[in-house]
Amino acid sequence: MKQNKLLYRILIITAFIAVNVLILFGISKVLVYLNSGADKANLFHGDVAKEVVSNAEVTWVNLVNPGRPIEIPAKEKIEMDYLEAWYVRNKALLSGEVTGIEDTYTQMAGKNLLDLVAYNLERGLVMETIDLSHQLHLDFYSADGQLVVLTDKKVKTHTQIFQEESYILDTEEISSYKVVMLLEGGHWRIRHLEKLESETPNVAKRSPHSFETNIAGINYYPQDSPWDTFGEDYSVETLESDFKTIHDLGLNTIRIFIGYEDFGEGVVHQDKLDKLSRLMDVARARDLKVIITLFDFYGDYSIGSWANTRRHASMIVDAVKAHSALLGWDVKNEPDLDFNTRSSSLVKTWLLHMTQNIQEIDPAHPVTIGWSSAEAAVHLSDYVDYVSFHHYQAMKTLPSALEGLRAKTDKELVLQEFGMSSARGFWNPFGNSENDQLEFYTAFFENQKRDSLHYLSWTLYDFTSVPNDVAGKRPWRKNKQSSFGIINTAGENKAAYQAFLLY
Repeated sequence: MKQNKLLYRILIITAFIAVNVLILFGISKVLVYLNSGADKANLFHGDVAKEVVSNAEVTWVNLVNPGRPIEIPAKEKIEMDYLEAWYVRNKALLSGEVTGIEDTYTQMAGKNLLDLVAYNLERGLVMETIDLSHQLHLDFYSADGQLVVLTDKKVKTHTQIFQEESYILDTEEISSYKVVMLLEGGHWRIRHLEKLESETPNVAKRSPHSFETNIAGINYYPQDSPWDTFGEDYSVETLESDFKTIHDLGLNTIRIFIGYEDFGEGVVHQDKLDKLSRLMDVARARDLKVIITLFDFYGDYSIGSWANTRRHASMIVDAVKAHSALLGWDVKNEPDLDFNTRSSSLVKTWLLHMTQNIQEIDPAHPVTIGWSSAEAAVHLSDYVDYVSFHHYQAMKTLPSALEGLRAKTDKELVLQEFGMSSARGFWNPFGNSENDQLEFYTAFFENQKRDSLHYLSWTLYDFTSVPNDVAGKRPWRKNKQSSFGIINTAGENKAAYQAFLLY
């Protein structure tokens, strides 16, 4: 009994001390807050200061000023505040949110913007705009450092217009502006913004690309980390072994996939680029060419995402474009599957923009889009270098699919994905067997020999696990997706493996 009383006393005293420590800690935090004052970043610009206001590409073409030379800090401050004004304008026209207008525009210029926002709200109009590039010319910088005049040339903007949530149209412009800014309260505000000229850029069609040799390849994931090539299980030794297997099969090309989130969601991680570079080195050592799919399992095509997706693609393309193992770029895997849940016009607009962006950065390598079917592959076929499509139907339907597609485009065709799952068992009692898979590939290679079709099969390995975001949670679907390989999970060659050696 005495022991129990002693235990209770210890518990009560311990709880009392803990409560008092927490109270004292809370009081100290309040005192620190009261003594430190508000966050200076929030005093002036509200929520705007917390956000990345622009990812536009900015170049200064002319900084010569006949009067007072412009100091580097002043130039940087002008650029930052000017881009913030564009951000505030774009945000206001998108959401009707007017926070930040008084901080980035003078009273008169701000009134003009507020009137435009009110006009759009009254008519249910929403304008989603992104400014992609600015070319700034310094025209005048006052001796007292309080006024600056700029000409902003080659301002590339893209706008999508909606009314009552219904998509109406999208426009792209390249414009020039005369800009007058005043320094008020430590912040540069736009006093005058006048559009001088504007043009709609011509979207150039692409000539057909001819490959030096016939593409004979395979879509590649490591067996132990499917859909996660560049993750924690990344291994150069695994790549060397797998690429030797692929080379020994008589194949010359692999297609790999870049995860947008995995690589940093627009801020590409250097360690991921290093892993990609090492993969390219291993491929080159085995005489394999590489097609890189830049976006897979990605579905945000809104203008608000363009800056990040442009940077994602630009950083990867720029890092790899000089590598001798690179065959070409695939913008997006099966984007037509998003047509039902997003507007097909929005999807195609994003694809066209991204295709042009890649072609500008790397004009030396061909660009394609990985459509899920031959029927869908006619989309944007004028603007890619070759046309890619997938075909998972019976092999007897492939010749007619090819005939239909060739009637609509003169571009080279690449069968970018095809294959047959050999999953048969409890979850797929009526599925195909390994012999069925062998017959499928045998029939394909007979057609391929006749048609000289570029191809990449799906895939090298069977997988022990398939992520839910690939095939969903239903076991019969995951089981089917796991068994498209020509090497099983025990590392044994399946019957279809021989078809690759024979042809």
